[in-house]
Amino acid sequence: MEALLGGSFDPVHLGHLIVAETLADVLGVSVRFVPAREQPLKRSGHHASPAARAEMLALATAGNPRFRVEPIELELPTPSYTVRTLRALAARESGNRFALLLGADVAAELDSWYEVNALPELADVVVFARPGAAPGAHPLISRVVTVPALEISGTDVRARVASGRSIRYIVPDRVREYITAHGLYRH
Repeated sequence: MEALLGGSFDPVHLGHLIVAETLADVLGVSVRFVPAREQPLKRSGHHASPAARAEMLALATAGNPRFRVEPIELELPTPSYTVRTLRALAARESGNRFALLLGADVAAELDSWYEVNALPELADVVVFARPGAAPGAHPLISRVVTVPALEISGTDVRARVASGRSIRYIVPDRVREYITAHGLYRH
């Protein structure tokens, strides 16, 4: 079994990597990071292109043999519905079962997802939550894992870059260098 961690990753930050490392340890799996091409529930849209977000993920995960980037959503029609992604992976890798990793905040929106009731046939839904922040109960959730609490968000990283503040120790160095070299999040 492998785990899938999807999201904007706009940009990927240390919070994402710590959560993935914790889940890899607890579940005994490798983790594929799945950058969304266009998230249907994302109100503000993405700030960096799908290709740039995938490149930053590749830089951030390099050197960890349990991590890899899964770019399948970049090839699928938009919006990036999870059920479509899981079906495409099942068609490409028949017989491979996945754990779908969701943050407690995302899991709270499960009832609004496209074809949500198809998820259990395609993946085991594993929710991660901060200590003391139990996710709401949902029949599709097969397991809940507690992960370290970190106050890091892509929104904060983008705001820091836009205002000229440091993002050192918030994102991996190679991601910070990529953001600077490509002038991302400046406006």
